Amino acid sequence: MEVAVDARNQDCLLFLHRIAVAALIVPLVALSGSTSGEDALQVGLAKPILSPDQSFTEALAYTERRLRIMPPLVSREQFQDFVETTRRELFEQVIFRGAASEWRRSPATVEYLETIPHEQEGYVLKKLRFEALPGMWIPALLYIPWHLHQQAPETLRVPVALNVNGHDRLGKAAVYKQVRCLNLVKRGMIAMNLEWFGMGQLRSPGFSHSRLHQLDLCGASGLAPFYLLLERGLDVLLEQPHADKDRVAVAGLSGGGWQTILISALDPRVTLSNPVAGYSSFITRIHHHTDLGDSEQTPTDFGAWADYTHLTAMRAPRPTLLTYNEKDDCCFATAHALPPLLAAAEPAFALFDRGANLQKHNNVDPGNHNFEKDNREAFYRMLAEHFARDDFAIAADEIDVSAEVRTAEELQVAMPEKNADFHTLALQLAQHLPRASVPPDDPKLLEDWRERRRTDLRRLVAWEHQTPQAVLVDSQMLDPWKVSRWKIRLANEWTIPVVELSPENPRRTLLLFGEQGRAQLAELARQALEQGTRVLVFDPFYFGECRVQQRDYLAALLLGTVGRRPLGIQAGQVLAVATWAGQTQTVDLITVGPRAGLIGLVARAIDPSRFHAYDPQDGPTTLRQVLDDDLSFEQRPEWFCFGLLEQFEIAHLKQLGE
Repeated sequence: MEVAVDARNQDCLLFLHRIAVAALIVPLVALSGSTSGEDALQVGLAKPILSPDQSFTEALAYTERRLRIMPPLVSREQFQDFVETTRRELFEQVIFRGAASEWRRSPATVEYLETIPHEQEGYVLKKLRFEALPGMWIPALLYIPWHLHQQAPETLRVPVALNVNGHDRLGKAAVYKQVRCLNLVKRGMIAMNLEWFGMGQLRSPGFSHSRLHQLDLCGASGLAPFYLLLERGLDVLLEQPHADKDRVAVAGLSGGGWQTILISALDPRVTLSNPVAGYSSFITRIHHHTDLGDSEQTPTDFGAWADYTHLTAMRAPRPTLLTYNEKDDCCFATAHALPPLLAAAEPAFALFDRGANLQKHNNVDPGNHNFEKDNREAFYRMLAEHFARDDFAIAADEIDVSAEVRTAEELQVAMPEKNADFHTLALQLAQHLPRASVPPDDPKLLEDWRERRRTDLRRLVAWEHQTPQAVLVDSQMLDPWKVSRWKIRLANEWTIPVVELSPENPRRTLLLFGEQGRAQLAELARQALEQGTRVLVFDPFYFGECRVQQRDYLAALLLGTVGRRPLGIQAGQVLAVATWAGQTQTVDLITVGPRAGLIGLVARAIDPSRFHAYDPQDGPTTLRQVLDDDLSFEQRPEWFCFGLLEQFEIAHLKQLGE
């Protein structure tokens, strides 16, 4: 057991140690129909204080109040300033932070491999791979019309299309995607079929999207590889000798739709965009939970600078087709996803008198989550309207290419034996972390150093000081102890459920919380009570009664995207309870579990004056554990606080708590 406590508090250390040892000797009593004191205490701790799903509802409301709203735009000049400012903010503040800025500046290597001729079908298929960032190779396919492959005049230029895929395990071999690429090349276009992280040939644990947060922990944007994959894929496509840089399309389904709007809004080279059932605004997601999900679609700090309404409007006046599905059984159904995007984008297109360039398509057959024939033909019609020339026609009806669809094995691209992924990149970055300053030896300078580092930590975890307001729910005697149940309110945004257990004439106060919730702490609480200690057992956000019941990590993603940090919110709640509880008694703290332990360490480091002693039972020893054990965001959401490992380790947090 590790105990963070200074020499002045040895009596508190001994007190906490006695409780810990007793807890190890006396097992937790299972909840049953008996009337023992332990069972009664456990029942009392487990009794609900909050309304069902209250913490999740509060998290959604907290997020919504901090989202950026699409500003009114009254002139083209104002719109252009809005686009340039938003693009710059997203690049500087979100996408290319930390090591990601170096990744973008590094040269990208492209290697062309096998070329497969299909003269009778009218095209060639080129296999290639390129680096999204140093050491991270992406497999791709190029579909090139036969006549261009046969030394066509250099002056001949044809439209090009970047085809991205979503969460389809087949990746670039997905049939609906192959059919689209084949139809485009048979219309005389150059089509690129791009692989995506976690799919197809890149389907491995290291490319699991929730592991992008390992990069966040190290202070490098986990969104950067996603954007660089798209940007450098577009580079390769436009480097083709016959690519027309004025006729560049991007299209994709679901996660491919998200990729489509991301690159189409932020890269001015994309002249035509067709995202299919790929995104909705953050506000829409708060009210339609089917749309919640995916770490890359809710990236850290993104929503603090822009919403997807902004990205949609930023397409003006370039041709944009928003395709959604009437009965989408996955996410982003037409009725709720499309209207807010149109409402944001239509005024922007109107500024340029190009309202017709913003189009919508609602698929009803089959109407589920798809990019099948009806949706593809809507895409072809959009291409025909904007890319056709007198000497270049684009048919709207789909060509039957079923005989030309290939297996995943046939489309396999040779890859290096070792390929960087999110996990290996994070391990590489972590070798040089944290970049912490050394505390001075001079005692006069030491406290100034600590306060500067505390300021850094407060900023890093986005801690907000909030004055607690306590509301008594009820009170009763559980002989010989008084049991009071409280709601601690913070700025009318968060509610912390607290059970106060008081012996007669308590000598000190103990705060107690753990990852499994209040009921599982009955034995620790009883041991403290028997030593004459007032005990406050509570659940901060994510634990016990404050746990989000389904896919709790989604709430953490939302909080992170508006610039807040679950770790800072949780630590703030611990400090608020300590502030309220410590008005008449000295306060000690015990946490149970590594997640709770990190929260306690951060709370004490932010404001050590609130605590006399702290015992993190089963607490963390290193932040690198999530990298060493290759954990995902779902497993420990608060640990993946952006840049935490870049500046701190557990030992540093303990130093600041002294």
